[in-house]
This record gives sequence, structure tokens and C-alpha cells, in this order.
Amino acid sequence: MTRITAGKVELEVDSLGDPAHPAVVLIAGLGFQLIDWPISFCEDLVDAGYRVIRIDNRDIGLSEKLDDLGIPDLGAILEDKREGKISSVPYRLGDMAEDVAAVLDGLDIEKAHIVGMSMGGMIAQLFAFQFSARCLSLTSIMSSSSDSTLPGPSPAATEIMSSAPQSQEMLDIVQFGLRVNEVIGSPGFRWDRTELIKHIQTCFNRSYSPAGYMRQYAAVMAAPSRREILEGIAAPALVIHGDADPLLALACGEDVANHIPGATFVQVSGMGHDLSPALCSHFSELLIPHFKAADS
Repeated sequence: MTRITAGKVELEVDSLGDPAHPAVVLIAGLGFQLIDWPISFCEDLVDAGYRVIRIDNRDIGLSEKLDDLGIPDLGAILEDKREGKISSVPYRLGDMAEDVAAVLDGLDIEKAHIVGMSMGGMIAQLFAFQFSARCLSLTSIMSSSSDSTLPGPSPAATEIMSSAPQSQEMLDIVQFGLRVNEVIGSPGFRWDRTELIKHIQTCFNRSYSPAGYMRQYAAVMAAPSRREILEGIAAPALVIHGDADPLLALACGEDVANHIPGATFVQVSGMGHDLSPALCSHFSELLIPHFKAADS
């Protein structure tokens, strides 16, 4: 692990593999830490000849918490979006894309394959546009263009995503994590329950920042449509989405692929909205050929 200053924000970064090999940057989703990318998945990529960079996004994990920015009013942000207004939020997804570029600078990496899941996919899309010369390829997983015409989450997914407990008690967080997985996890790629509990405990012991989660959530909610931005992406793009995703419906992934010129879309049966080890093992089979094709 290493600490990198991205502008005024310090980010925790993990690097695996030979620094001389092509780099793959993994950008986690809302509230996810870098350790949510399973080490077995990272090792698959390393074994295929890649250097893997995992990042704790700002406000989460061991990266700097921006508590001086306060806790946003998510209800007000949602109302602004319905009315077509631009909300004032602590930071935006574009700022987080700039964080990724700063990580590359800090590691002396000129270009990288950029992979993001959910919110991380949104950040990856922005990076591929804003820093096109540094993007070897783009992979957007279980993400969206944030266009207002797309279907929203199921009622159960909406409720669970807006109810992260303020409690700092391990038992409360474990129970919440299990409920999240029950609601939005992948029915075809289920976690082993014992392993999931152990993982939730590890994440909690490493860091638990409900206020940071809320600020990240605000950045996602306030994001305008990226359809025009997607149409300007030149990097080889792979879009992966599940047919059992209750948080971001399949149509959201299809919309991303439809607006990136030449993008490849892969629909995964039984995939919901999580990063279970079994699901990530399947990702390896999809991503490695995508990277190899872009490299050649």
C-alpha cells in the first residue's frame, strides 16, 4: 500500500504485479473499498501480465475523509435533479476522475487500462473522455450514463442504498452488509455466507465512513447525463452488465454501450450488483482478452 496526494486529497493505493507491465486501474463503486476487488481476481490479471492498481476513492477506506465538507441533503439533490437544476455538492464525479489521473502521476504511469464498477464505472467513463491519451481501454461494469430517462432502482434497492447505519457497532454493520447482499447481490454468483461475513468484518475494521458514503452518493445523484461524453470516447470499450441488477437495470448498461462508438456489450445472466469472488472470476475471462486486444 502507498499514499498518494491527488491535488489536496490523499488517497490510499495498492499496486500488485511488475511495474514494467501494462497497468490496470480498478475503480470501486459507491462505498466500496479497494479490498472489495478480490485478491484472486487481481492475481488473475497479474498472472496474465498486468500490473494492477487498486484505489480507495476519496472519502472511503484509508483515503482522506473530507468531513469538513459536511453531510449533503440527498433529498434536496434528488429534487434538484427532477427539476433539471444543478445541485451544489461537496465534489463531483469529474473530481474523482482527476484523482485517478493523479494516482497515475504519483506512480509514474503514463497510460493504463481503466476498469470501474457502478460509481467507479461512471468515474472510468469520465476518465476515458477527460484523459483520453492516457486510457488504453475502458471497462464499465454494472454502471450507467446517468441519463434521466433510464429506469431507476427497485424500491427495495432504493431503500437499502439510502439506509447505511450510522452505528459504529460491528454487529450492526455485518447485519446491514448481509441485507445489502440479499437485496442487490448476484443470484447466480452468490457469496459463501461465512466468507461474506468475514469480508464485511475486514472492511469494517479497516474503515467505516457513513459520512463519506453520503458525499459519494451525492456526487452520483447530482451527475448529469454523460451520453454526449460517451459518444466522444475513443478507447476500446467493454461494457458488462447483469440481467438481475435491481440497482442499475440492464437498460442502464445497454445505454452506456449504445453511446460509446464500437463498444462491446456483454450481458451476464444471474449477475446483480456486487463483487462476489465467483463473479470476479468470470470478469477475468472477459477482461483479459479485452486488454490483450487493446494492447495489440
